[in-house]
Amino acid sequence: MTEEKNISLEKMNSFRVIHMAKKLISFESKDEVISYLKNNKSEIDDILILGEGSNTLFTKDYNGIIFQSNIKGIEIIKEDNESITLKVGSGENWDDFVDFCVNSEYYGIENLSLIPGSVGAAPIQNIGAYGVEINDYVVRVSGVDLSTNTLVEFSNKDCEFSYRDSVFKKKLRNKFFITSVEFKLYKKLPFNLSYSDLEKLNTSELTISKLREEIIKIRTRKLPDPKSKGNAGSFFKNPEIDENKLKNLISRHKDFKYFKIKDKKYKVPAAWLIEKSGWKGYNDGFVGVFEHHALVLVNHKSEDGNDIHILSKSIKDDVRKKFDIILEEEVNII
Repeated sequence: MTEEKNISLEKMNSFRVIHMAKKLISFESKDEVISYLKNNKSEIDDILILGEGSNTLFTKDYNGIIFQSNIKGIEIIKEDNESITLKVGSGENWDDFVDFCVNSEYYGIENLSLIPGSVGAAPIQNIGAYGVEINDYVVRVSGVDLSTNTLVEFSNKDCEFSYRDSVFKKKLRNKFFITSVEFKLYKKLPFNLSYSDLEKLNTSELTISKLREEIIKIRTRKLPDPKSKGNAGSFFKNPEIDENKLKNLISRHKDFKYFKIKDKKYKVPAAWLIEKSGWKGYNDGFVGVFEHHALVLVNHKSEDGNDIHILSKSIKDDVRKKFDIILEEEVNII
């Protein structure tokens, strides 16, 4: 366990905004978490759990205590001729884990290549990309209940997964410290090529390694590198609407974009709504909207995360006025 006081958060959030934290504690085992909580009971109500900061926007200094996992390790729990179950430390880097699985030819999560963040953050956000969501492969999430200081396990059903959401993101936000995640992957599985940019791939020559390479090419082409341009990927979720609202919007916008997700429910590309509201490519010199993808808000040279927050609220207001749709943030705003 390491403890740092009055630490800058600049390198701990992908927006690269400069705010401070009163205290940061990094744990290397679940026992360290339990021991710390036992000896510091008064601090339980003042905790923020942070992964790699790839989905967090700080708008001010954080005067509480930040918990971070540095719990490593990949362990085989179960294996047969068709599948393998792996227990992974929450502090492992997500893309490093995907790379390990691809090199080992464990199928399932290759479409989730190059998503920034830690393994522990993956189930919180129920990360997804290119037709795949992590909830399809999570078996169990283990960790420490901060209020009772006890070890707790959540089955896949207990996680209450939904689109970019889980029980950990809302009901248990900053109340449950994830120490490990178990994934069931497969020795062979048909590739998911449902995403438009993947449909053109030559399946006769496609391998899991080549598919990962293609995914990385697409993400690199469409999304800015946080190391050179501060961002957190998609800032907003794609909103869902019902059939009545869809008909109304189509009558007013002949080119309205949508796709059906279930009976009488439709998803609307948030990027399209933002672009049609005139925000794509916006740049005030400090913050802006990525010129190649309207769903990505970028930090050019602002030190204050509140500048990005103000921009996001202006975008939400314009989308609501034009389409009567309220965008919901995918990014956690602190």
